[in-house]
Amino acid sequence: MTRVLAPLRRNLEFHPSPVPDRPGLLIRDPYRYAEGGLILPPQLAPLLSMFDGNSELGDLHAALVRLTGDVRAGEAADRFVGALSSGGFLENDVFLDLKAERHQAFERAPVRAAVHAGGAYPENVEELRRLLAECLDTSAVPAPEPRLAAIAAPHVSLEGGHQGYRAAYRSLRPDDAKRIFVILGTSHYGEPETFGLTTKPFVTPLGQAETQVRLARFLEDSAGPGVRVEDYCHSVEHSIEFQVVFLQHLFGPEVAILPILCGPFARATREGRPEDDPAVGCFFAALAELARREGERLLFVLGIDLAHMGRRYGDPFTARAEQGAMVEVGRRDQERLARVLAGDATGFWALLQQGGDDLKWCGASPLYTFLRTFPGVRGELLRYQQWNIDDQSVVSFAGLAFRQTGP
Repeated sequence: MTRVLAPLRRNLEFHPSPVPDRPGLLIRDPYRYAEGGLILPPQLAPLLSMFDGNSELGDLHAALVRLTGDVRAGEAADRFVGALSSGGFLENDVFLDLKAERHQAFERAPVRAAVHAGGAYPENVEELRRLLAECLDTSAVPAPEPRLAAIAAPHVSLEGGHQGYRAAYRSLRPDDAKRIFVILGTSHYGEPETFGLTTKPFVTPLGQAETQVRLARFLEDSAGPGVRVEDYCHSVEHSIEFQVVFLQHLFGPEVAILPILCGPFARATREGRPEDDPAVGCFFAALAELARREGERLLFVLGIDLAHMGRRYGDPFTARAEQGAMVEVGRRDQERLARVLAGDATGFWALLQQGGDDLKWCGASPLYTFLRTFPGVRGELLRYQQWNIDDQSVVSFAGLAFRQTGP
């Protein structure tokens, strides 16, 4: 009886092995259904193409025999399949059980844990405070300007984005501590045309930020079918967690937040407007109503990055910050930002649609959502930067501040 190999999941990440004495390909699950990662030896990596839902186990056996010249390679094929399956990397019942278990665990959890502490930033409180103080460098901050409606800060690592974080967060005033921070974060793993909510408090090494359940329930009740309640993506996403840490550092651990993950507007990247999707339009209307009702009690915080260019992101060229092709990317970034800062949602989206968003702006959906929520807003570019995330790829980002100029 033939056995068809289960297909490899399409939402995995692949990187060169970070372990010097174990070269090969690292397979990682950004959703954390699979714990840890799996390093494949270089000779096995090409065989992943056989996990396409069509190839059979016997084909894998034969390929390994040809590769190694060892007729006993069938046992190695079985171990290979077993490692991929038990790790949750294949589209099979093992993965479906893992997925259901993780989703149920997040729904039952009383808080949203700091999943990136100890990795993207220090878990030790004193180390984290020192890092944030160095990043913000508030020793020579100018007198605060009138109250803001919103800021936009990066969600790239603190190492790369500290200048953007500094520019955005230094524009806040001490009395902003009393406001509710509506955090619109890029949902890197969420479904298109959806918005993810949670009512769980966010716990970080600095303490527990209080999610405003009343406001989340309002959106749950009025924002339509595009809402995902207790969205599992909150459990793994960094775009909101990073902003919470900065807000806690500035205003104390118990800051009031409303975390919202914005999925990509995939259909509108090609044609039309995001709100042409009824679910998206309904959410925009509900969020605008919430902003109108709450007024200056709310301060929006956007966790966004801009362009993603170079080989890591599927481009056929090596990208270097501010050099070569990235000079033109910078010009186009600035052109888009000019429309954002003018409050011109339509003009911004028209520019993004050119080339089907070939710049790969992962902050597009939070930005557009905010512009549709505040039609009278105007912004200021505080800092623009490009950063080599590796020696072949660049991320661009900015620190922005917005003020409401109209009703």
